[in-house]
Amino acid sequence: MKPDFIILHRTPLDERVLSCTFGNYPWDQWEQRALAAGVPEALAGLGRLTMREAYQHGWPDNLKTLCGWHDDGQAMTKLALRTPGKARRQWDILLRTDGLRGDYRPRSTEWTWGHLRADALHLQRSLD
Repeated sequence: MKPDFIILHRTPLDERVLSCTFGNYPWDQWEQRALAAGVPEALAGLGRLTMREAYQHGWPDNLKTLCGWHDDGQAMTKLALRTPGKARRQWDILLRTDGLRGDYRPRSTEWTWGHLRADALHLQRSLD
């Protein structure tokens, strides 16, 4: 079955993802390895979603690296096992902000491109 979209400039990462079958994408594989290593199910699911969104939404390379794309998620697994609260906070922020692209304004349901709340700004600064 051919995909219903076209990627104009395929990278090796695109080739890797596009060669996968349903349920066997890199983020699925990471989740299985994380669960086997002892990462709690909910946190492994959040990490899986973060890794998937980093690729599917075309996050910058530094965030793709943070989300496991250059080490098969080994650092993500270590973070989740060593400091699960930090992993959850970091992954929640990345998902909420779509890779630090925007955020919800205080007391609003409006997501605004370019706006980041304090916790997201702190994470962004720590990555620079």
